[in-house]
Amino acid sequence: MNAGVVACALVMAVCLVAGILFALLKGKAAILISGFSSLPERERARYDQEAMARDMRNACFLWVLIMAVGCALSHFLSPYAAIAAFVVWLALLFKDVRSDASKAFEKFRMR
Repeated sequence: MNAGVVACALVMAVCLVAGILFALLKGKAAILISGFSSLPERERARYDQEAMARDMRNACFLWVLIMAVGCALSHFLSPYAAIAAFVVWLALLFKDVRSDASKAFEKFRMR
């Protein structure tokens, strides 16, 4: 077994656990989202926590799928397929990263 398979499998396991947590805890899991827990309670009430948890659940399961494909391709084709999977995963991961919490959660603000 090559290092690419192991690396993809480890990330896949972590993302799978996170996705399951967001699926089971639903809106209560929104507190696990980086930056959201640091907001005051009054500010947190302004956001749709169910939608936030659903969005994170879907993102985690998408990351699991990407890493599963990377793991399989790395095992059967080339160890370098894991690098491609990590590049895609990192691009999707950092696509939604914001330095300002209000901008990060803007799409979840309840009207």
